[in-house]
Amino acid sequence: MCELIKGKCLCGSVEYEIENKFDQFYICHCEQCRKITGSAYASNLFGDPRQFNIISGSEDIKRFDYNERGFTKAFCTECGSGVPYLNSSGKSIVVPAGTLDAEPVFNDKKIIFYKEKPKWGSENETDSYFDEFPV
Repeated sequence: MCELIKGKCLCGSVEYEIENKFDQFYICHCEQCRKITGSAYASNLFGDPRQFNIISGSEDIKRFDYNERGFTKAFCTECGSGVPYLNSSGKSIVVPAGTLDAEPVFNDKKIIFYKEKPKWGSENETDSYFDEFPV
């Protein structure tokens, strides 16, 4: 058995633990994932639902299913952070990578719907980089 790692939403209301062994890691640039995250892409890990446990805050989770294309967004009703959810097939827990409190262990990472990647989400030579807020 692998180690369990914990994760939580931004406000800490929703906490969970899962085995630190993920089948897939998808970085998705599709339009729906950009809308769901409000960012250039979604970064989701897929884990075994039998190795997942909500520690606290299950009553603070709201789920939105976008049936047109089979997308889901589960989030904390207190802070709006994405939280893990069971995918529509029931075979995987989808874990927003940014909610983990430790580095994930995964078998494979795929960047998908790359053709839909927005130009503003790409690194380029004119970008400025800072380790914290610029002064």
